Amino acid sequence: MPTELTAEQAATRLRTADTLGLPLGPGQPPAFLQALGARADWTDLRVYGALLAVLTELFNRPGVHYVSGFYGPLERALRDAGADVDFAPADFRRFGPLLRQQSPRVMATAASPPDADGWCSLSLHAGGTVGELRRAGADPERLLVVEVSEAFPRTYGLGERHRGPGAQRPGIELGHGLHVDEIDILIRSDAQPLALPGGDAPPTDVDRAIAANAVAYMPSGTTLQTGIGSIPNQIATLLAEGDGGEYGLHSEMFTDGCMRLHRAGKVTNTRKGQYDGVSVTTFAFGSTELYEWLDDNREIAFLPVEIVNSPEVIAANEQMVTINGALAVDIQGQVVADTIDGSQFSGIGGAEDFVAGAGLELSDRSLICLPSTFTKDGHLHSRIVPWFGPGAVITTPRHHTDVIVTEYGAAELEGLTVRERGRALAAIAHPLFRDDLLEAAEHTVNGRSALG
Repeated sequence: MPTELTAEQAATRLRTADTLGLPLGPGQPPAFLQALGARADWTDLRVYGALLAVLTELFNRPGVHYVSGFYGPLERALRDAGADVDFAPADFRRFGPLLRQQSPRVMATAASPPDADGWCSLSLHAGGTVGELRRAGADPERLLVVEVSEAFPRTYGLGERHRGPGAQRPGIELGHGLHVDEIDILIRSDAQPLALPGGDAPPTDVDRAIAANAVAYMPSGTTLQTGIGSIPNQIATLLAEGDGGEYGLHSEMFTDGCMRLHRAGKVTNTRKGQYDGVSVTTFAFGSTELYEWLDDNREIAFLPVEIVNSPEVIAANEQMVTINGALAVDIQGQVVADTIDGSQFSGIGGAEDFVAGAGLELSDRSLICLPSTFTKDGHLHSRIVPWFGPGAVITTPRHHTDVIVTEYGAAELEGLTVRERGRALAAIAHPLFRDDLLEAAEHTVNGRSALG
């Protein structure tokens, strides 16, 4: 049985020089991290995590080094304020193997309170930490700290009645909880998971136009993956209000838009070909309303990221359409999605897995959606460019790119030459920049620019 402590008491169990592993975003234990932030005696605390979702002084303390696999607003703010924060490039599926390699002495997670049988649901996050949480709990030299709160919804995995491609792999657990017998320290708190205001940002006219172009690729029966933000939000809204239906969901992240599709009766999960009857995800992030809706909801299955983001599993879905965002695209079809001028903005996450997975079947499509322009220092700039400058960091290689969508239309790139790609992308660029893009495309010979 675990030792029950307050968050402050549990924080004293870490050494001044120690290692701590955390789940991504909504799996992070709020009260415990805040209690760790109250300590000021750290000499060398190394914390491994991603998409920080807890306001805490911990990462501003001297002697604390934070390694993040995905930057969110809090990571960017910490970096800009001079905190000791570093980015470790890795897609979401590699978080698990990397964490096992790092083997932090302390693993900590948020969860729902134990049920009558002693099981604590991992709530809003399965991700890449389930295996390491269990290994820490089984190792007498390590600590497993679990913070439970009634505000964290009880969610579920698949159970034995569902069998899919991932279920046949050795060492993959389809449950979604920790038993109290595995836990070293149990913290009871009333902490709330971080809720995004309103779930998603309201869409602009450009977002609506992009969404309208994207939904043309989503007939009834499509299995969808969507991310966060105003464009996926508007896509979900259009689908919820449209005539289509019988959609399936197989998405790394479950959002308010996914909930709206369910509530509109548009999601049946009967035509996916695997994991039928449930929407599959690996973490949820959104509004308080979403978290309340997820509580005890068996229509949603939370699975480890090595299943959800496996390209082979993604491709096994019928009529899979994936929707991801980007910051810039060049006429080769290379995509920059996680850096701005070489500076880390977000992370690789699972975007590349879903782009690659959808490319394994001709019936599947991968959409990368972005506005055609942005404004900087009062000047309009194109997000579709002839080529990237020095220091650009490519997120998606050109050979994986399928469809690019802007407010001006959709460019289907798969199978096109570089010159043809340039023409197709120029057609969906802002009119002010089309001539330059066409000129660059026409001077590209055998994949090599003849300009300059």
